[in-house]
This record gives sequence, structure tokens and C-alpha cells, in this order.
Amino acid sequence: MGSPVVLGIESSCDETGAGLVQGGRLLGHALASSMDEHARFGGVVPEIAARAHVHALTPVVRRALDDAGLRAADIGAVAVTTGPGLSGALQVGLAGAKGLAYALGVPLYGVHHLAGHVAADTLAHGPLPDPCMVLIVSGGHTSLLLVRDLARDPIVHLGDTIDDAAGECFDKVARVFGLPYPGGPAIDRAARAGDPRAVPFPRPLTSGTHDTRFAFSFSGLKTAAARWAERHRAAGGPLPLADGAASLQEAVADVLTRKAVAACAEHDVRTLVVVGGVAANSRVRSLAEERCTAAGITLRVPPLRLCTDNGAMIAAVGDLLVQAGTAPAPLDVSVDPSAPLEYALLHPVAGAGARRA
Repeated sequence: MGSPVVLGIESSCDETGAGLVQGGRLLGHALASSMDEHARFGGVVPEIAARAHVHALTPVVRRALDDAGLRAADIGAVAVTTGPGLSGALQVGLAGAKGLAYALGVPLYGVHHLAGHVAADTLAHGPLPDPCMVLIVSGGHTSLLLVRDLARDPIVHLGDTIDDAAGECFDKVARVFGLPYPGGPAIDRAARAGDPRAVPFPRPLTSGTHDTRFAFSFSGLKTAAARWAERHRAAGGPLPLADGAASLQEAVADVLTRKAVAACAEHDVRTLVVVGGVAANSRVRSLAEERCTAAGITLRVPPLRLCTDNGAMIAAVGDLLVQAGTAPAPLDVSVDPSAPLEYALLHPVAGAGARRA
């Protein structure tokens, strides 16, 4: 008997995603975003996001099934993001996943959101090599991880952001520059006409101690960019937006790729996987490719549609857990909005005060 079809549900922030994966193969997926509803506030409003998930969840699951040419009865397991993320948004996804799993009589798996980003690459490029280095870059997370068997082994954190994540830096600076939300794509577009060497923005934590060599910090870079924009406006001249955007993007890409390649060298890892929303940034992708080629490292980056939050990546983790023979979640599985990334499986249980893997 072949492996079951796994439905994945993602609702940790402002995107409602559903995907269907079987034996490592993506069968179909669908996505709805409430981003436009948040744009006028300059960031995600949790209550608006949760309400949008309530309206979008059932239609998105139906569209994913239609995309795969399947019926609900074909689903053999359900995987859902149980953390980290916005509490109300996570609750909506988990409630829907529990209802589907119960109605269909299939197992339910709680999945860590960031493990989903790691697994997204398997849908495009096959199983992850053991070991591999993973750079996660998104609006809320920037981490360097040493990954072995994603379904079975603990994930080793080599470094994380100690303040603003890379995507958060893009969002906040874009607002100062007068660019729309979300900031990452807007910075990327504006940077195309700019000179990345025009403004000598700092490269945070690239000359620090041994303890911070793989850590990230983008708060100071954000502040430097904001002060630069303020000085130009105070002088009464036009803001050289393209140069500022290109220089900011270059600083972020330089720090990310420099540390990632150095981590590969130190741990003798020959494959770097770059995932998360900021992995869609054109300069991050091109500089990673340039430096990996020079260092003899294989670079893997998911296609753009799998970089941002989506249900397919959660289904991919669920598929790996099923194939590994992992026990499904208990009936009282709950969300954990601030869950650390230790294992791909995430089983916070109400009242237990402990995480299990």
C-alpha cells in the first residue's frame, strides 16, 4: 500500500494555505492572503488575520483538492501548523484541521511552522541531504540551522536573530522610505535602479566574538537606514530611494550569505538550503549562488511560490512524519504561539506545560 495523501493547513499569520502531498510529491495547493487588509496599518493586525482565516479556510481546502483532482475522502492524514505564530490565527487552522481529521477518521499531526519552511525545498528538489545547512529568513525569523533527518532528529541552532529579523528590517525601513507594505518586495523593486555601493550601511555582527559569529542582528541596520533617510529629508533634497534600497538590500544579503557559507565551511556541510519569505529576494538569491559556487557548496532555494507561507510546506512535513512512522497528535493538542524550533513535530498539550517530540 502506498503512502497516504497528507493535507497540510497553514494559518500562522496572514496567509491561509492548504496543500496536498503524497510520497514527497506535491499534488495540489491553494492560498488566500489577507495582506491587503493589513497594508493600511503597515503590518499584520492579529484580529483581522484570524477573522480572514475563518472565512478562507474551507474554500482554500476545497481549491487545493480541486487543484489535485481529489476528494476529501482521499485524504489519509492532516498536518497543521500549531506554532509559532499569532495565537488567534493558529487556533483557526487547528480547529479546522481537528474537524477534518475527526470527520475523516484520519491521524492529525502538529507541525512547527519553521520546519515547514525547511521541508518546502523537498517538494522542488527531493529529500534533504544529511546533513545540510539551512538558512531561514522571513519577516519574523532569521536562523542558521544544522539539519539531519528532519522527521526524526533534533534541529541544531547555530545562530538566531537577537533582535529584528531580516524581513522585519525590510518592512520597517520600507515604511521610513515611504514604500508600501510588505516592505521586502517593495525594497527589491526599488533596488533595481540603485547602486548597492552608494551608502555604506553597516554589516551587523560580522566582526564580533566567537559566540556571535552565526548570530544575526538587524536592528542597528534598520536604525542606520532610518537616520540616513532623515538626514536627506532634513537637507531639503529628494531622497535617493533607489540607492538607499539597493544599499540596504546589499547589506542584508551580504550578512546572510557570508554567515551561511562560513557555517557550511566550519561544519563541513556541502549543501546550503535557503528558505522563508526573504529567500524570494533577488539579491539574496544571486549572492548566495555566487558565494556557494565559489566555495564549492550546492545551493538549494525553493521556487518563489514555496518561499512564503503556504500549506504545501506543512503537508510536506506531515508526509515525512507519516513515512517515519511518527505517532499522531493527541486529541487535546493545542497551539504554542512562541514555540522554539527543536523538532519538526510540535505537540503542545493544554495544561501539560511541556513540549513533546
